[in-house]
Amino acid sequence: MSTPKLIDDPLYQLLREGQIEVFNLRHQAGDPCDLRCTDLRGLDLRGLEASGLDLSNCYLRQADLRGVDFSNTRMKGVSISGAKISGAYFPAELSATEITLSLLHGTRMRYRTKE
Repeated sequence: MSTPKLIDDPLYQLLREGQIEVFNLRHQAGDPCDLRCTDLRGLDLRGLEASGLDLSNCYLRQADLRGVDFSNTRMKGVSISGAKISGAYFPAELSATEITLSLLHGTRMRYRTKE
């Protein structure tokens, strides 16, 4: 895996600055944002409207994700070590075991394979 990126994208910068409501408005208005492989460690993302986002391979270590609905968010390869996840919803493709392993040990979450 590559090192998480800090990028110049204006929407990404809004997240880094804690301007979640402005991010939500701009994302809902159709502003594009590529968050794949980005560094979101330690950010307070409560209130994030994550539906439709691709967070593949992001680092969310120590982030505050409480109450965020990720059920329609791509999270393959995400690491959530030490994150606050109370009340968060995760994609059905992620098993509770994958989420727990990532939370406790920092492993990257793998989607269930279809049999």
